[in-house]
Amino acid sequence: MNFKYVIVAFFGVVLVASNLPKNIKKKVDKEIKATYNVETHKLNALTFDASITNTLPSKFEEDNLFQIIKNDEVIGYAYISKAPSKTDEFDYLVLFDKDFIIKKSKVLIYREDYGSEIGSKRWLKQLVGKTKEDTLTYGDNIAAISGATISVKSMTNAINDLLKSIKILHQKDFL
Repeated sequence: MNFKYVIVAFFGVVLVASNLPKNIKKKVDKEIKATYNVETHKLNALTFDASITNTLPSKFEEDNLFQIIKNDEVIGYAYISKAPSKTDEFDYLVLFDKDFIIKKSKVLIYREDYGSEIGSKRWLKQLVGKTKEDTLTYGDNIAAISGATISVKSMTNAINDLLKSIKILHQKDFL
């Protein structure tokens, strides 16, 4: 039965992130080029059966977890999602190496008047190197930002949920 899901995940891929909004796709491509030092790449969307995704802390849809491919080789993974802020939500990107260690995170679109400091390189840098074995704790190993408390807690929870989900998918041999 696991083999069936692996087939869906790896052979039932959608080439090039076609369902992503154009402005998001452009920002994702720019970050991938800079982070992986590549000029060209392909994104293959990984999909999983709903019976799997419904049990995960993070949301996995058909257009938010991608293999990053260069010359037919997986060089990393990209996860794109949204997290709540005070009255709206923000879009973010997490780039992983091929072992699912965070290489970079980026707030792609922030829709609030206050709290945009969550998108600063300095704050986001603390997520680099985190793995599925890590747990992030606001105020402990994750720094607070005055004026962005809700967004910082939200991003911390979102990354924790993502890392837990990656761990579960690894344990079940889906990644």
